[in-house]
Amino acid sequence: MDSMIVILAQHMPAKTVADIIGEHDTRIWRVLEHYVQEARSNEDFSNVHSVGVDETSRAKGHNYISVFVDLDESRVIHVCEGRDSGTVTSFKHDYEAHKGLAGDMANFCCDMSPAFISGIESNFENAAITFDRFHVMKLMNEAVDQVRKEEQAHNASLKRTRYIWLKNPENLTSRQVKELGSLKDMHLKTSRAYDLKLSLRDFWNIRDPDLAESYLKKWYFWATHSRLASVIDKAKTFKHHWNGILNYINTRIDNGVLEGINSLIQAAKNSSRGFRSTKNFIITIYLRLGKLHFNLPT
Repeated sequence: MDSMIVILAQHMPAKTVADIIGEHDTRIWRVLEHYVQEARSNEDFSNVHSVGVDETSRAKGHNYISVFVDLDESRVIHVCEGRDSGTVTSFKHDYEAHKGLAGDMANFCCDMSPAFISGIESNFENAAITFDRFHVMKLMNEAVDQVRKEEQAHNASLKRTRYIWLKNPENLTSRQVKELGSLKDMHLKTSRAYDLKLSLRDFWNIRDPDLAESYLKKWYFWATHSRLASVIDKAKTFKHHWNGILNYINTRIDNGVLEGINSLIQAAKNSSRGFRSTKNFIITIYLRLGKLHFNLPT
């Protein structure tokens, strides 16, 4: 029976499993907690050297958990409540309890959260921090959209064009490509912000560290002399996180794996219509995304 519970719960909500086998879901959660804890107790993190960390919501409002992922194996290795620097300390304790050595951690990938940065620097002093390129480009998209909003106030042509500027060119429909061409002929401020975004996107394809730094310096000069307030603000943010952005050229790591895992976490939450407790939510994440090896009865 326990084997069936674990196998079914990897694909469906605990309440559904309870209904199928005619048990109260309290027993289902008790069984799942036992086997998840047992499987995690046998985990070995001694070869985990590149980790991505991100926050995700447990419920509406400000109820968050932090998820740590082994980027090489695309598996969740630690989940805890909160999104402050203490979550990194929690991960360090768990990492070392599973044969990991904090001094051997090579890379972390995260967003520009001051809490994550300080937590990593305090607990993993030898690890390089790479700022997630998707997060950097998200910030740049925010700058482009802010320019559009301000310009739209006195240029009706920009109404209902938000997604044209936010999409990558290769993802535009033929109609959107034509509309973008017409808009760019108008020499808009939004068009200048968009060009800056595309130029920043090209940075991530550079392989040579010296060339990459030279390119980013030129981009920064262009951005800070653009006379576009929101673009200048984001460029200064990037300058403050300069080394972590440049580290991508050497590490080539990002949180793309974590973004996919986050989608699966939210799908699990939605299919269960939420969780009564954070503990049950965390059990489900380990169960489905931890790639755990269960010692199930036969």
